[in-house]
Amino acid sequence: MKARLSHLVIAALLCASNVFAQGGPASVAVSVVQSKELASGQTYVGTVLPSKYSSVGAAVDGRMDEIHVNEGDFVQKRKPLAKLLTETIKLERDAAAAELDLRRYELAELENGARPEELGEAKAKMMAAKAFREFRLAQRHRNEQLFKDGAIGDDALHEIQAEADAAEQLHKQAKEIFKMVTAGPRVEKILQAQARVAMHEAMVRNLEARISKHTIIAPFDGYVVARPSEVGEWIKQGDLVADIVALDYVDVLLNVLEKHITHVARGMDEDMDISVEIPALPDQLLTGQVVLIVPQADVRARTFPVKVRIKNTILPSDPLIKSGIKKTLLPSGPLIKSGMLARATLPTGPERETLLVPKDALVLGGATPVVYVVNAPGKGQSAGAARKAESVPSPKPSGKVRRVSVRLGVSHGLLIGVHGDIYAGDRVVVRGNERLRPGQDVIIIETLDPDAEPQAKATGQ
Repeated sequence: MKARLSHLVIAALLCASNVFAQGGPASVAVSVVQSKELASGQTYVGTVLPSKYSSVGAAVDGRMDEIHVNEGDFVQKRKPLAKLLTETIKLERDAAAAELDLRRYELAELENGARPEELGEAKAKMMAAKAFREFRLAQRHRNEQLFKDGAIGDDALHEIQAEADAAEQLHKQAKEIFKMVTAGPRVEKILQAQARVAMHEAMVRNLEARISKHTIIAPFDGYVVARPSEVGEWIKQGDLVADIVALDYVDVLLNVLEKHITHVARGMDEDMDISVEIPALPDQLLTGQVVLIVPQADVRARTFPVKVRIKNTILPSDPLIKSGIKKTLLPSGPLIKSGMLARATLPTGPERETLLVPKDALVLGGATPVVYVVNAPGKGQSAGAARKAESVPSPKPSGKVRRVSVRLGVSHGLLIGVHGDIYAGDRVVVRGNERLRPGQDVIIIETLDPDAEPQAKATGQ
């Protein structure tokens, strides 16, 4: 009983401790609001566009045989989108390939020359012709002697002489054949065979190129946003097969007034990123660079097209996250999608005093960005005096936080301009601001350099 009672007491103390901890002051890190002379900003409303867009069409006529993608699918560069029927042309290619093999064998036969057996046969025929010639010459010599002695007549002598002459010619023929077999084929014959091989190789390559044109491939990594064709349709050369967009980077298209365009330049300053807000993504703080300025105005509106490029976030492709028995559907693919509404603040005017806070000080996700100010000095209190009074961390609360809604201005390196009920020298919470409540007591444990590297963005209010 006593043991059980002691356990209950300990549990009660832990609960009380947790309650006290939850209701006590929050530990935060702060940074001081800066004031600098920066170009004044002008906010323009624009539209998100893909950094690359391609309408992929068919290179040849044909009937659609296979379609490998659907709208919304991600495709890699050089991967097939669809295929047209190629049976007839493949048969032509196979016949041309067989003819090419024949021509290659003919060329190899010429280049390799005679086999040892053929050389032996030619030499044997030459030696046989030589022996037969010698026999006929000896026979003619004897018959000529007999003719002198009157033993044979003219006809017999002429017959033997003709046979001896024929044997002589046969021997010469055998010798020349042996020489040709030994020397191999003529260079011209080899060149002719090589030309026939090259001609048939070109025919095969042409047919393979025609077959490859029946496969429609992706020109770059991207997403399919349109696919009007279906299997079985007859496609003509140039007909649309799929629209592909690249969304690893996106462009915000703005129409800038002519009085402001002179202040906008490609790339801008390396510390002057363009701040971009997308109402559909209120918890995202985005920055980009000017990558394109069209020097031709719309003569009716006197505005110039300007593109601001932003690096997109590609979410994991697996949309299902297991949580016990349930499965929660999460978004996947590109976070910023083509066609979204966007607002970009361009530095378009003369320099003026601008209040700057670290980007980590912004709490996003609501209707407007907010910052939490610690004991923001009023008009009668100096910011320096307030900071000096609470510069040393203390276990007692350092002050209370005030929630301030702000409008974003131009970016400057790791800082961003803000407009609202805030003053230079105010201390804004940059770490630990995710769960703060207006009027909550806080303990300042660290004062950070305004140019400190940002951490994860605070979201949720």
